[in-house]
Amino acid sequence: MSQLLNALRETLVLSKLSFHNYPRKGRKLLQHGSCSYPIKNIQLPLQGGLEVVTHVKSSHMEKASLCDGVELEAWPHVQTLREFPREELFAKVVMVRFDSTIFLGEKLDWSSQSALRALYTIKFLHESGAKVILVSAWSMKINPKLLAAEAVADILSSVLQLKVAALRCISCNMPLERKDLQKADILLLENLSNYKEEAANCSKFAELLSSEVDFFVNDSFFQSHKILASTVGVARFCYASMAGFSFEESLCQLKKTAKTNKKPYIAIIGGGNLNNKAAALQFLASRCDALVFVGQMSFQIIHALGHSVPPNLVELESQKAALDIVQFAHDKNVLILYPKDFWCVNQHLPKRLDFLPVHGVLDGWLPVDLGPSSLDEINSLVTNSKKIIWIGPVKFWSSSPYTGGTSKLAQMLYKQCQCECEITIVGGTACEAIKNESSSVSSFNMLENASAVWEFLKGQKLPGVMALDRAYPFEIDWNIAYSDPSRPLVVDIGSGNGLFIMGMTRKRKDLNFLGLEINGKLVKRCLDSVHQSGITNGYFIETNATSTFRSIVSSYPGELVLLSIQCPNPDFNKPEHRWRMLQRSLIEAVADLLASKGKVFLQSDVEAVAMRLKEEFLKYGKGKFHVLHDRYDLIINGNTWLKENPFGIHSDWEQHVIGRGAPMYRLMLSNATALE
Repeated sequence: MSQLLNALRETLVLSKLSFHNYPRKGRKLLQHGSCSYPIKNIQLPLQGGLEVVTHVKSSHMEKASLCDGVELEAWPHVQTLREFPREELFAKVVMVRFDSTIFLGEKLDWSSQSALRALYTIKFLHESGAKVILVSAWSMKINPKLLAAEAVADILSSVLQLKVAALRCISCNMPLERKDLQKADILLLENLSNYKEEAANCSKFAELLSSEVDFFVNDSFFQSHKILASTVGVARFCYASMAGFSFEESLCQLKKTAKTNKKPYIAIIGGGNLNNKAAALQFLASRCDALVFVGQMSFQIIHALGHSVPPNLVELESQKAALDIVQFAHDKNVLILYPKDFWCVNQHLPKRLDFLPVHGVLDGWLPVDLGPSSLDEINSLVTNSKKIIWIGPVKFWSSSPYTGGTSKLAQMLYKQCQCECEITIVGGTACEAIKNESSSVSSFNMLENASAVWEFLKGQKLPGVMALDRAYPFEIDWNIAYSDPSRPLVVDIGSGNGLFIMGMTRKRKDLNFLGLEINGKLVKRCLDSVHQSGITNGYFIETNATSTFRSIVSSYPGELVLLSIQCPNPDFNKPEHRWRMLQRSLIEAVADLLASKGKVFLQSDVEAVAMRLKEEFLKYGKGKFHVLHDRYDLIINGNTWLKENPFGIHSDWEQHVIGRGAPMYRLMLSNATALE
């Protein structure tokens, strides 16, 4: 086996993108390695935090990815509670969707890392001065003793050492009111499993849940493959949605399965329903050196390889998918390992147990566990591996009481984890086996719910992840972007073709200009122009500024002196899209980061859009903005607008509007603190 593995390593070719790493400065947006979150006397490590890859190179642009050069759209970098400014939490109402399986299971283990992270999310919010509202769904399957919210509130009060009060407002169809927030340190809403609107993601129900809520924190990652009112719907009504510490760590651990930083990398795959999991198996085959099948799926693989299998063990709907996986693995030089023998029971004499070779399973005999030869072969492969993922149970029929193979596999992995092997365990059965056979599970990445993981590996966009706000995933070396990053900064959101930025860089050499644009092709074109023109005070970033403005601009070493939003989304067919970028979270970030004498320039060719821009900034700007007037102001429909562009440099869309003789609606806001 070791000779085969060595040959495999020599022949396997994996394409990787290389990235240029530059010295970092400024506030770190992401942490490397292990992070510690103190809860008084508790130190909570966050294992293997997200890897940061610098995207800046000499051409100012390099498309990067968190997964070894593979851009996976289903795995976005989301806003997290860890990255969110803690001072912004003070006096805010924060709804936390917690994981009931962690808090309410019959076997509560508060020494586990997952439990500590879940606790820390709530404690962190409370100690930051936020008013916390907890929501979740639980059933008798979790703990038969817990049905009433009052009983759950008592448990949470004991664990958190804070007063948790159950609040009944959903059943009364009454929105949460501010007076309700004074009843306890932390509020617990009713059991959501009692409401069909939860699973249906009813918009009205989600609005009822999130009434009076400012921020939403999702800390239940293993519900993220479902579309629920409490994980997806509420995000529409809260002006900031982010991942809690437990959610973030689960996402980090799962992303690590895509990395090929350690080789050989093997996947041990149990369970059944190969047809439904084919895309995930192909993804694992694209990352791993070997696929080891130890469950019901092994029979489909054995059959696809041309070997005889008892007809009752073949899933007809999985035959094509199994053939495709075998061919894909062959093309990628990936080893496929399947059981060579089984412990079997006689269906007519159920107490009779014997082991049979894979090609000798006779009629009337049912495989129930891995045989000794199979376990020896797996052990040889495991011993030579540096990275392993085990997902799915070692079972060949659902109610099998035989767990010898599961225990032996857990023992192998525990021994191997002592040899600096990175091991991820997925699924309740596998995690329980590791806990039973290991004196410590801290060396493993444990993901106890397999459903979300399978969807994740299939490349599906998990609704609970996609509902969260985005954060900019890379640190920016401003010394590469600008010749002098200490200069005052001007940011143009929705910079388009970059005409405004490019014109201003030539006109004002004393300022640095930054364009934030979601269209990657336009950004690349602008960066190429900057590089070819030798401009040293202009730069562009491909991003959705609505979510990432704060994380990008807060790391800039100089002052933000001007923000401009010009003609957002000029699509006459869909005018409602024009103000989607302008959300409360963005305006508050501008209010927090704008210099004391800073200004905001807003303009649109649609008066309703310009009015909304103005109203939203005045409404959510924390009282910091007022409108600047000029004696040359233009009055249209009773509203006052700037007659001319005060900078003398027009954006590309502004040029188009002026060219057809249409009016522009412009206004300038000033930071009111400049008047104090």
